Amino acid sequence: MKHVRHFTPSLFLSLVHVCLVQANYAPYFFDNGARSTNGNMALLSLSEDTPVGTHVYTLNGTDPEGDPVTYDLTYEAGSRRYFSVDKNLGNVTLIEELDREKEDEIEVIVSISDGLSTVSEKVRILVMDANDESPEFINTPYIVQVPENTPSSSSIFKIEAIDKDTGSGGSITYFLQNIHANKFTIDRHSGVLRIKTGVTLDYEKSRTHFVVVVAKDGGGKLRGDNKVFSATTTVTINVEDVQDTPPMFIGTPYYGYVYEDTVAGSEVLTVVALDGDRGKPNNIHYCILNGSEGSFEIGNSTGAISVIKSPNQLKKEVYELKVQASEVSQDGDISEHTFAMVTIRVVDLNNHPPTFYGENGPQNRFELTMYEHPPEGEILRGLKITVNDSDQGANAKFNLRLVGPGGIFRVVPQTVLNEAQVTIIVENSAAIDYEKFKVLTFKLLAIEVNTPEKFSSTADIVIRLLDTNDNVPKFSSDYYIARIPENSPGGSNVVAVTATDPDSGLWGEIKYSIYGTGADLFLIHPSTGIIYTQPWAVLDAEVNSKYNFYVKAEDTDGKYSLAEVFITVLDVNDHSPEFNENIQEKTMIIGSPVKIQAIDQDAEEPNNIVDYSIMQADPANVFDIDQSTGEIKLKSYIRSLDIIHNITNNKDCIWSLVVQAKDRGSPSFSTTAVLKIDITEETLHKGPMAAFLMQTKDNPMKALGVLAGVMGIMVLITIMISTAMFWRNKRSNKIMPVRRIIKKRQTPPSRTVRMEWLKFKRPSSAAEKFVIEDDVKSLHNENSNNNIQVPPVPPSAPLPPPPPALAPRSDAPGWRVPTVSGSLTPKHIIKPPKKKGLGSTHNALVSELKMRFEKRNAGLGEHHI
Repeated sequence: MKHVRHFTPSLFLSLVHVCLVQANYAPYFFDNGARSTNGNMALLSLSEDTPVGTHVYTLNGTDPEGDPVTYDLTYEAGSRRYFSVDKNLGNVTLIEELDREKEDEIEVIVSISDGLSTVSEKVRILVMDANDESPEFINTPYIVQVPENTPSSSSIFKIEAIDKDTGSGGSITYFLQNIHANKFTIDRHSGVLRIKTGVTLDYEKSRTHFVVVVAKDGGGKLRGDNKVFSATTTVTINVEDVQDTPPMFIGTPYYGYVYEDTVAGSEVLTVVALDGDRGKPNNIHYCILNGSEGSFEIGNSTGAISVIKSPNQLKKEVYELKVQASEVSQDGDISEHTFAMVTIRVVDLNNHPPTFYGENGPQNRFELTMYEHPPEGEILRGLKITVNDSDQGANAKFNLRLVGPGGIFRVVPQTVLNEAQVTIIVENSAAIDYEKFKVLTFKLLAIEVNTPEKFSSTADIVIRLLDTNDNVPKFSSDYYIARIPENSPGGSNVVAVTATDPDSGLWGEIKYSIYGTGADLFLIHPSTGIIYTQPWAVLDAEVNSKYNFYVKAEDTDGKYSLAEVFITVLDVNDHSPEFNENIQEKTMIIGSPVKIQAIDQDAEEPNNIVDYSIMQADPANVFDIDQSTGEIKLKSYIRSLDIIHNITNNKDCIWSLVVQAKDRGSPSFSTTAVLKIDITEETLHKGPMAAFLMQTKDNPMKALGVLAGVMGIMVLITIMISTAMFWRNKRSNKIMPVRRIIKKRQTPPSRTVRMEWLKFKRPSSAAEKFVIEDDVKSLHNENSNNNIQVPPVPPSAPLPPPPPALAPRSDAPGWRVPTVSGSLTPKHIIKPPKKKGLGSTHNALVSELKMRFEKRNAGLGEHHI
């Protein structure tokens, strides 16, 4: 019974769980295949160069019950997190940079959950290769030892490089830089380094070679582009010496002395021989072949020759010893050998100083001629100098040294016993410079070492240098700046360039030449360096004011240097100011200026600055001109046509001026033009009607048609206004303002009427071309007095009839309106000349139209009265 009670709750819970499970189904991922971009990430592959932040996949699944699902990514412990996921949308984003060479497979646990059930799957993401690795050489540095007798075409080393990429990006080919400059070649696939065919190595000429090897991969895609990577390394090839050169004696010929007080067994002198193979030299074995007659012996390993008898036992004064030097190999075998003669003299007292000898006996001056900059270590073989001390033993031991400019030469040997051949060796090649010293002078000093007397002697060493072409011509400046007037004739000198070459003779002779895009108009004298213009060249600052090109200085050996030449063409006042027309007509409205303009084609100031002046005017003192702008205006006291009529009897008010345009160049040029000015007063505000009439002055029929239409409209308006006023007056019995105004019309002065209702859009400057000539005599003075005023003629059209309600008052000031000022802007387009008869025809049409206006106004006035 106890067992049953225990089992019952457990069974109950299991049944509940089964019911719950049956009530909720787990979500699941869609499996869309290997190449799909959504699903469960199975079989996903990514290139290692995929940028961080890229959306790489979309987790996609569903829940059987239709519940919303969420997504998640988890990783095993210790694994790097490469991706993040949007839990709701399933968008998977790369958050860590991929590297196939470190990790080519990523394990990720993807999960989908509906809130109650979670389904997880482990997927593997393959990381695909991209060409992001460069080749790397292994086992560096490369140092190779090669015997100098290695046959040509022999393999001497194998170079190996690896590339962690796969495919073509991981394949490597090898090649050498400067393949034509070295003695080696490399197999492009295996990396085996070989000696070129037909080439041999020589330790005595070059002991070390440096070869630069390049390893290049096969290329591949990286972030969408095809990339090829390479790496370089240097192979040091040390040439090993091989025994192929016999030994040689140093300091030959050898001279030794035996003095009367020399002790038997004393060292007379030491001969020195060296193996010609300096890399691994063999030991030298010395022996005397003949000539000693039992009086001398030599150290087999040291080369020291000693006397084995006392001086009084020596039967000869001079001994000629034949000494042999042989190479002893490491195995003890004697192979190559050479010979030297040793001369030993027997002397008795220390009564001789060191003495220098030449080929013909004692000599204290030695001269040599040689080229400058000899190789360092070279022996001055042209100097045959022997130094000798006739004493014996220690009395014949002396030192040698050069006294003079230090560090250029050194003397060998520095210590001499009895006699030696003096060798002078070059130490500093750069200091032996013909341009600094034509002659080098030294003192060769020999001074005894261990004697109380310290006997010494000197010899002059005079070295005369010969020049070589070791200098490049050099210009006095890196660039030259010159200026030339544009009116300079062909063949004019521009500038002289100078280059120097300190070399002598032909090597110091310089030839000049020029080249460059700007040099077409110029020549240069090949020896003097003077640059001048071509005989046919014509310079024009207005066309081109700047030229630059290169000048070359070259010696006979082809060495050269360059400098740059900048030439500025100076403007000359060679253009006169020009008006666009020699005779110009302008309409001047009182109060507004007219403007003339001339253009000077010169390139620079002050040649192209124009000043204006009035040369002639009739009558004078009427016009002023602005010197700088060319604006012409009336004198300040002229404010109306009345003043102008008092000045002249020419009632047409058309005056001619002779105006001058003068530039500021030196010498100065000027041009004159005739300007006809028609002076008038403006009677209309500038509006569309005035603009239209000005624009149509060349088409009088069009103007008459428009004016007729306007006049008809005005008649209709006048009739309507008159009718309205008549009925109003009939009803109100009041005095009309029109009648009061009409009565005051007895005042004779006439003026312009401002008509606000005639405003139209103002035209362009074409309005200034329309000029009206009025016949003053045709004007009628109702009061028959002498105060008649000529009504100002408008610049655009005759005055339309004023409405009766706006009749002028005699005491009211004249209306002032903005004026249309003319501008004589020169244009390069040639205009056809104006026809003479056209202006008179226009004036006649306008006068006739004006008379019709006056008659109609008079008729309307009588009707209202």
